[in-house]
Amino acid sequence: MIRVGCCGFQKAHRVYYEHFHLIEIQQTFYKLPMLKTGYKWREEAPPGFTFTMKALQLITHEPYIPTYRRSGLDIPQSQWKYFGSFRPTEQVFNAWQQTLGFASALEVPVVVFQCPPQFIPSPEHVNNMRAFFGQAERKQLLFAWEPRGEWPNSLVKELCQELNLIHCVDPFIGVSVYGAPAYYRMHGGVDYSYQFKDADLVQLAALCEQQPDVYCLFNNVHMWEDALRFQELILQRKQLSE
Repeated sequence: MIRVGCCGFQKAHRVYYEHFHLIEIQQTFYKLPMLKTGYKWREEAPPGFTFTMKALQLITHEPYIPTYRRSGLDIPQSQWKYFGSFRPTEQVFNAWQQTLGFASALEVPVVVFQCPPQFIPSPEHVNNMRAFFGQAERKQLLFAWEPRGEWPNSLVKELCQELNLIHCVDPFIGVSVYGAPAYYRMHGGVDYSYQFKDADLVQLAALCEQQPDVYCLFNNVHMWEDALRFQELILQRKQLSE
């Protein structure tokens, strides 16, 4: 099964639901909406529609990183040491419980933990991951981890196996080394501006067809158009193979 969607609503909800059956919610990374919003989205979505979502940046990103500016959170600098980088602190686990609550409202199957490039493969960070994922309540959720920066594939695979994580990647940049279903996030280059060519989408389709189950989320400036084109390509290839 190849599931296709965008990272965030690119149109009115009704219009989005008419074109796709999958979305990755982005705003949960910055600040969680109210729980009643999650229940409303779940109720308004058509049967069979799938939500996934990003975990709160309080878990993965440290407060000095610029993405915090969009959160509206005012964390005193003296408290920064308690947030981000999967630190096994009360603050991080509280952020996870809030994330888990919204994930339950949306009935998501997968939560994405996207790490910043500053989250390097240091002993401290590896130990933090082991402590956090070893204790974090999961219910029935799958966890997809997207490391960025210079993480050796051997270490990524070791951690994913040990901690039961899906290695989330941009397949135009790297190869997923562990986990099922596959979870791909296409970023469109460092500034998200790249529009995927037809040949790129053919390459992506061939890669996806090697997987029994895969989530394909477009996260570039042209995500709406590219995701529609890719979805149509998948349908055409399926029809030709039947």
